[in-house]
Amino acid sequence: MRLNIFALLASLLVTMTADAQDSYQVEKLDKAAPSSVQGEIAGSLEKTGYKILDGSGKPFVEIWLRKEIPASAKPAGPKGPVLFPFLADGEVLGVLEFASEGHDYRDQPISKGTYVMRYGLQPVNGDHLGVSVFRDYTLLLPASKDRELKRPARKALEERSAEAAGTSHPAVFILGSPSGKAAKSVPSMVQDTEKNLWSVVIPLNIKPKGEPAAVVLPVQVVVVGSAPA
Repeated sequence: MRLNIFALLASLLVTMTADAQDSYQVEKLDKAAPSSVQGEIAGSLEKTGYKILDGSGKPFVEIWLRKEIPASAKPAGPKGPVLFPFLADGEVLGVLEFASEGHDYRDQPISKGTYVMRYGLQPVNGDHLGVSVFRDYTLLLPASKDRELKRPARKALEERSAEAAGTSHPAVFILGSPSGKAAKSVPSMVQDTEKNLWSVVIPLNIKPKGEPAAVVLPVQVVVVGSAPA
């Protein structure tokens, strides 16, 4: 009986340790984006950002958002399979920096470094079936080569993003719309235990065309985990 008790305690300890190691946290970051971000994009960013820590408390990802993101209209509900139809393809959302190697939603390795986050939509073709209910995502482009706010053409956007992954496919992170407590708790981390995903909820400052001020839109970005194989 004593051996069984010790075995049970050992099992619980292993489970608790695994859970702790897999727990990600997000904090506000009181520093500007790194000097590797230059040109128009550097000037468009907020002076503070957000820091995501891994289960060991080590820096994992740092994010700086754009001060104002142009939009064609006020944020509203989804339009078909598009959550954010008011955002233009290729629009700059912010900048992301990996403290060490990361992975995108296709499980492609992304090298340590700084990347510009641009909005995009998954192509409507058989290659993306089952990836997500909605088509919205953010593409990563190497910050050293992406300095202008001008939106690139779709082909150029995908080709330049593929450089971030070192493959022929863009480096992509799924964008979602938070619900419940997550939508009211910004910033925060959301875990999907069923799909083994971690997402960060952050506030985008959306500036609708013709409106005098920006409005805050919480969005959810998958930063850990990948689509089912």
